[in-house]
Amino acid sequence: MEDKPQLVLDIAGVLITNLSSSFWQELAGHAGTTFPIFIEQLSAIRIDLWTGKLKEEQFWIWLQSQYPKIDKTYAYELLERTTQLLPAIHYLERWSQHADIHLLSNHCHEWVKPILLMIEKHTESITISNQVGFCKPYREIYEIVESHMNSRTRIIFVDDQLKNFKSAVELGWETILADEQHYWIEKIDHILTVGV
Repeated sequence: MEDKPQLVLDIAGVLITNLSSSFWQELAGHAGTTFPIFIEQLSAIRIDLWTGKLKEEQFWIWLQSQYPKIDKTYAYELLERTTQLLPAIHYLERWSQHADIHLLSNHCHEWVKPILLMIEKHTESITISNQVGFCKPYREIYEIVESHMNSRTRIIFVDDQLKNFKSAVELGWETILADEQHYWIEKIDHILTVGV
């Protein structure tokens, strides 16, 4: 039997919505600051948060030290309210019959855990940046994903940001951009079910 293709999917922007501006805007309003100031402060710690240098619990402590009005429970409820499933998530079961699926995301595991519980049965591996100490677009995180693969006959990587493709291409992966109209889904479905 021929080895299955390896399908590597980003999570936010591919399977669920990215952390939306509405989430950050509402959180900024709740904190009593303006959205631009809030985003600027978050940008200063973003890489540390995504790579786990700043633990998720430390993030909330830092945020509450800046903005005492912010409540973690409220923030989690807001996150759940503003996160939406994207159409591709409903294809995972079907695709898992034709490919080994690997998830690769710059995110906090704690923030995507409810989604992962829904879909992990269809995946071979899940690599979340804050758990492994590296984030896209750095090559190390792609190599971690490769270490979970049983076969390297064909690796197809789907992400919604072009900047994340460089290391994947260097490793010989095929890349497909997840467009906002979700045309990419039909392309992947055709590749996996027809084999072209």
